[in-house]
Amino acid sequence: MNDLINGNQIKLLRNGGEYFPALEAAIDDATYEVYLQTYIFEIDDTGQRIGNALKRAASRGVLVCLLLDGFGCKDMPKTYVSELEKSGVEVLVYRPKISPWTFKKSRLRRMHRKMAVIDGCVGFVGGINIIDDLNTPSQMPPRVDYAVQVKGPLLTSMHASVKLLWLKLCRVHLRAVRKSLLEQDLTQEASGSTRAAFLLRDNLLHRNEIEEAYLSIIKSAKSEILIANAYFLPGLRFRHALRDAAARGVRITLLLQGRVEYMLLDLASHALYSTLLRQGIRIYEYHKSFMHSKVAVVDDKWAMVGSSNIDPFSLMMSREANVLIKDTDFARELRLDVQASIDSGARFLTVEEWEQQHYLKRFFSWLVYGATRLALGAIGYSDNH
Repeated sequence: MNDLINGNQIKLLRNGGEYFPALEAAIDDATYEVYLQTYIFEIDDTGQRIGNALKRAASRGVLVCLLLDGFGCKDMPKTYVSELEKSGVEVLVYRPKISPWTFKKSRLRRMHRKMAVIDGCVGFVGGINIIDDLNTPSQMPPRVDYAVQVKGPLLTSMHASVKLLWLKLCRVHLRAVRKSLLEQDLTQEASGSTRAAFLLRDNLLHRNEIEEAYLSIIKSAKSEILIANAYFLPGLRFRHALRDAAARGVRITLLLQGRVEYMLLDLASHALYSTLLRQGIRIYEYHKSFMHSKVAVVDDKWAMVGSSNIDPFSLMMSREANVLIKDTDFARELRLDVQASIDSGARFLTVEEWEQQHYLKRFFSWLVYGATRLALGAIGYSDNH
């Protein structure tokens, strides 16, 4: 990767138990500005906790910019938004008009990022929404998810990204822009020794950036690829890259969601199982709780952490943010944690079991898969991605 930046300090955060205390502490230390972007902001104990931190920062005169997605936060009480705004928090909603009666591209293009940048000196990127880990159906164990805390030169591009999107939406919503004391572009000095790249997906300059990064590290793989992803429905290029890596003798393991959250996407993903298993790709389904992870490790050298699923909605439509990390210690730490999830809560699928015991599911999976691809083609998206 040519755009790796050296000199970063990147810390792995496992689940909300590690992420939310770090985020809250950073907000409480803010002097100038807080940018927080999230797909879901649930008003549970965790949401109240982070919301209170935002209010405290605004009361100190800090510029607090909270960006919510119109679909992900469609059930957020307007009274709570008003409460935030009255305390001084600036709140904007990305694509607030949603309708169940349209299949327009604009409705499917969501702000799926989960990231924050505070004072331009510490940032967070990952898959963790503002929602309690235990906010799951039937009081299951905590969901599995990851984020990273970033310090160092990578923050320059992260800060520019959150600021640019905020200013763009202020213009769209005809909102006055309150200037931060940090008006200048930031240049961060080295805070560590980790090389990393900040990756975006949008519909302008960064349409394929995350997918291309995935393809690059998969094609470079020599020994192992480990992917833990909640919604796995890759296009042809991604599937062919995995197939070619398996043919080279690379050990490929997929940890996928075993509990049904979105039935149609779940069924469409299952349509790929037989082909993947026959290519020698190992599939584990996580059943212990909900797995929301969007991470990967390649050769104990590369690691990917972010908001992007490996499906058409993330790779082709939504605004996403990932961090690609080239660091052996970090990659090994993430790999061990994913492996612990496999060992403690996942079930291994064999091709014989899948093809002999799941006739009906396989039939409906292909029907849904075909319908999904047909619908994507109808609105201008190709399976080639």
